[in-house]
Amino acid sequence: MPVPIPRQRAIPAAESGQAQAASPCGGPTEESVTDTPGGARTPDTAGNTTKKVEHTAHTNLTLLLIEDDPAGSPIVPDMLDEAGKPIRVRTARNLTEAARLLTDDVHCILLDLALPAPGRSDSDDELAVLKHVLELAPRHAVLALTASGDAERGAEAVRVGAQDYLFRDELDSRLLSRAIRYAVERKRSESAERRLAEGRLRAQENRRLERGLLPTPLLEGSPLRFAARYRPGRSRALLGGDFYDVVRTPDGTVHAMIGDVCGHGPDEAALGVELRIAWRALTLAGLCGDQLLGTLQQVLEHERADDEIFATLCTVDIAPDGRRAGLCLAGHPSPLLAGPGRPARLLPYDNNGPALGLLPRARWPRTQVELGAEWSLMLYTDGLIEGRVGEGRERLGQEGMTEMVRRQFAEGLRGEQLLQAAVNEVRDLNGGELTDDVAVLLLDRVP
Repeated sequence: MPVPIPRQRAIPAAESGQAQAASPCGGPTEESVTDTPGGARTPDTAGNTTKKVEHTAHTNLTLLLIEDDPAGSPIVPDMLDEAGKPIRVRTARNLTEAARLLTDDVHCILLDLALPAPGRSDSDDELAVLKHVLELAPRHAVLALTASGDAERGAEAVRVGAQDYLFRDELDSRLLSRAIRYAVERKRSESAERRLAEGRLRAQENRRLERGLLPTPLLEGSPLRFAARYRPGRSRALLGGDFYDVVRTPDGTVHAMIGDVCGHGPDEAALGVELRIAWRALTLAGLCGDQLLGTLQQVLEHERADDEIFATLCTVDIAPDGRRAGLCLAGHPSPLLAGPGRPARLLPYDNNGPALGLLPRARWPRTQVELGAEWSLMLYTDGLIEGRVGEGRERLGQEGMTEMVRRQFAEGLRGEQLLQAAVNEVRDLNGGELTDDVAVLLLDRVP
């Protein structure tokens, strides 16, 4: 059965703003086509050809009038927008016709509140038709049209979601054109404020989530002091692809870890959190060294979004007496060790194994290192050493970082102060904020 085409009210040329317009092909325009240069014709829901308009400063305003007027008597006078251009008017006798005429180039809807809502009787909610239109056109400005003296109903319409209300028998071109412009701008403002509020809420939720995913060291009963600094490379983020953790197992061993997932996006940050949590669980379960890293590689291979994603890792297990440690490196920079009376130096990295996710059935040797009675052990990611030095292409590198920490250590900086000074100096040498994630943690043993 063919779909009936809604009857259009005859609109004067001056009212429709199309008396002088021509179609892109040179022929006359139709009411069902809005002619604006740069638009594209698209079929509407009834199969008619309409023209999607690019909203520019030169686009004429279009009003959709929804009112039950079988006689076709015009209640909307001729109107001009603030630029002196005619405001186009489309008329729908019911909501079914309104849905067909509600194309992208409609800026405002003028709704007669006396119009019955679909499937509702007169005894139902008197604003049901307005609520239906607001659901039908959530992005459009809506003006409510009511009987003279029914200000209470008009005010209620504004409370429900209309931008303004007007009295039917008081309409004139100046009042209505001004109301249309006001409603359109108010709707734009409301939409912008809503998007801004939603964006702030999402940002707050993301920050709470990311802050909750940062680790809380488990060092109860350990004499070691802990400090950390974390700076994600992503703008306005709290969490990046770098991750770290420190836990003490019941036998008194302190296990520290720091790692870096390649990439800087939210997917890499999520994978870093998964690896950190897996490391903590496996460590508390008694795994260490090659067995632990092999299991972490399996976790990474199952959780990564792409086969090319890998992660570097450094793990250190410090004996209960605090004088020696086991070191495992998976493609990660070696930690830095400093102490009184001896310059800062890098721990051995000859047995550095491959990064996680690169080679199947890889092995990661464990190197035994002597720490001494009093020491500071710094674990870091490559974001700390890959910053530039000056305006050239020279990077700070591990040697530059070692010299920097050696000097700061000689100046008496320890703990939080040492890490803060190191990160600040690296940023200053880079000439601004670092683009890569930076994670650095420090464990101190003071007898």
